[in-house]
Amino acid sequence: MQISRFSVWVALLTALATSTHALAQADGGACGPLTNGYGPYDFRTDTDKLSIVTGAHFLPFVEALVRGNTSSTPGGDIDYTLRAIPNHHNALMSMMRLGEKEKTNKPSGSRYTVECWFDRALRFRPDDHIARMIYVTFLTKNNRKPEAMQHLEFVLKLAKDNAFTHQNIGLLYFDLGEHKLALAQAHKAIELGLNRPGLRDKLQAIGQWAEPSPAEAASDPVKP
Repeated sequence: MQISRFSVWVALLTALATSTHALAQADGGACGPLTNGYGPYDFRTDTDKLSIVTGAHFLPFVEALVRGNTSSTPGGDIDYTLRAIPNHHNALMSMMRLGEKEKTNKPSGSRYTVECWFDRALRFRPDDHIARMIYVTFLTKNNRKPEAMQHLEFVLKLAKDNAFTHQNIGLLYFDLGEHKLALAQAHKAIELGLNRPGLRDKLQAIGQWAEPSPAEAASDPVKP
């Protein structure tokens, strides 16, 4: 059975496209590879490796966006922090705020865009629901609700019996205007023993609060 030249060219082009896609995944494309001279380390678990980075680059005045420490702008120090610790929650928040402060997608001193830092964090640790929820905040602020909703669905699968996570998911749903989903998460947090007023007060203020069912309210709540 003869194989036509056309079929051979199709096979070659398909292989080339596949290898190019794999290479883009490996090097991170526009958001760069995760390899770094130091790290990368997990913000949640590699606690003994973090202070050498944060002690030099993520000092309180850097986090507050007042000035840099080893660079002329806070963006340079936050950049280094996130290259060494891609899912550093506070640094992700600071980079997001710096972009808002400077009204740019790529803050001064940062080699990547704000969104790239979230891409890197989630590539590094897809199961980090806090980093993902910070990204949801970014998406919400940029009017990208469908994407934000998808990420919240993912976080819900990770939340399990963590009352604080359900409360925070509810707050994010509220910001997205999904008040019924926010209420369900408030009830879930109460059911799991957490009864804090923040989300309840927000829902009450717009007339969207309802008391949980007797079964949900039966648990012993943690007082605020």
